[in-house]
This record gives sequence, C-alpha cells and structure tokens, in this order.
Amino acid sequence: MVLIVVLAGVGFALYLNHLLDSNVHHSALLPTTPGGPARVAQAGNAQNILLLGSDSRDPSNIHVDSRSDVIQLVHISNNYKSIQVIHFPRDLYVPIPGHGKNKINAAYAYGGAPLLVTTMQDMLGVHIDHVAQIGFTGFAKVTDDLGGVDVYVAQAFDENGFGHLTKGFHHMNGTQALGFVRERHQLKEGDIDRGRDQQAWIKAVLQKTLKAGTLLNPITLSNILDDITKTTVVDDGMTTAYMRDTALKLRNIRGNDLTFFTAPFTGFAYNKVAGDIDVVNEPKMKQLGHSLAIDDMSAYTGPRNTIR
Repeated sequence: MVLIVVLAGVGFALYLNHLLDSNVHHSALLPTTPGGPARVAQAGNAQNILLLGSDSRDPSNIHVDSRSDVIQLVHISNNYKSIQVIHFPRDLYVPIPGHGKNKINAAYAYGGAPLLVTTMQDMLGVHIDHVAQIGFTGFAKVTDDLGGVDVYVAQAFDENGFGHLTKGFHHMNGTQALGFVRERHQLKEGDIDRGRDQQAWIKAVLQKTLKAGTLLNPITLSNILDDITKTTVVDDGMTTAYMRDTALKLRNIRGNDLTFFTAPFTGFAYNKVAGDIDVVNEPKMKQLGHSLAIDDMSAYTGPRNTIR
C-alpha cells in the first residue's frame, strides 16, 4: 500500500511537470543587449519577476506584442519568506530608451517586453530576473477552478461589460473577477485603483490556493496549473525546473507574508504628446529601487496598499 501511494505521488508529480513543459510558451521577453543594472551581492537569491497581463481574450492565441495594461513587479525575498508586489500604473511618465519620455505602457508598444524591462531597470536601477505574461482568460479560469474566491471591493462600480459590484467582500466567479480586474472607468483614481484591485485578486487567489484542501486535491491542483499555463508566456530562461523549485521554496508563504505597493508618483498632469500622465516621484522611486536591489524593503518608506 505504501508503494502504491508513493508511485501515485510520483506519477502525479510527473504529470504536473508535463503540464508545465507542454503548456507554457517561451519567448524572448528579456533584453538581449548587454548592460543593465548588475545584481547586488547583498540581495543573495532574491528574485524580481515582472508580471504582465495580456489583453488577449483567446487562450490559444497569445502574442507577446498585445497590449499590457497590467504591470506588477513581484519581488521574492532571498529567504523565500516574503513577497512584495508593486503595481506600476500604465500612465507613469518615464524615459524610454530611444523614444524620449512617454507613458510606461508605451515602452511595451514600442519594443515589447524587452524594452519595458530595460525601461524599468533604468528607472529603478535594479535587475529584473524574469518576465511572465498571463492572458486575461487565465484570471477567469483559475478563479473558477478554485470554486470562486472572496475578494474585497474597495469601490463600488456598475458598468456594462465589467459588472456590478457593491463595496465590501464578494465571492466572485471567473466572469466577475475578470470584470473586477479590468474596471477602471468608475474608480476614483482610474488605473491606480485598478492596480490595487488586481492586487486584491492576487491575494485572494493565493490565500485559497495555499489552503490544504486545494494543495492536496490533485484534480483541482492540476486544473489550476493546466488553465494558468495555457495562457502564459515566460522568458526563455524561466525553465520548468525553475518554476517548480521556486514554487516549492514558497510553499510556506501565507497572506500575511505578502505586501503590496503602488510605484511612487506625486500626482497627475497632462502632456501634449502622451496625454494624461502620472508624474513620477523620483526620490521615492530611487529609494524603492535601492530597497529592491539590496533585498530590504523595510528601508522603503513609501506607503503600502491595504489589501483586505
């Protein structure tokens, strides 16, 4: 009986490995030109992973040149005991190599993920290790695989195509979650608040995924992995072994180990070329980059996002 259990566990592990190998798309999402910030020895094995959200609605047709209105930088600490997630609003007005100053989202339009990575590395002075782009359809399917998730809605909205949600906690299915992470028109600070809502969804999904009932259910776990990987593109260096090992090292992470931020800005303005923009708080951005580079986010004095 013990042998059967062991063999079944090994077989399931091999199956999950097969899903990663067969479903995940790889592409040249990192800069190929030499240069960029060097990794700081003090950071050890800390990782900076740029998470991008694709607007592709077709899970079988992921293109790296589609728009990316979701820009979240995930920082994993050297000891794998904490994660910081920083939202970079798409309207941040920043220097883009070879293109002058424009909204940070324009870097993606000009040169895809590699130019966006270069832009962010120059702005922060920190090395970005990996890039993962996830299609919006993956948001919905993972939510349904989990049987829905409980998400706190900070601002009510009612808009055709996005849904109707009142302030407070809601048990969301995939369709509701998709509208929630896309909505920005009726939020007070538009894309700024949308980024916070995306972080609320990330926390809700992580909390439910890490519950023993989810992790120990092979059907649920394989469905989650299958659906999310079908709508995911990662850089060429993000191997199956890397994803598996990182997930294993993060197995003890819980909701309280996550901290959420919005990249620092001083306010809003208008530019005759870029249109409505978010003005970067340059001293705070420099401090944020330094804290990420040395793997010490306690040194960053910018405000945290309260994600319930």
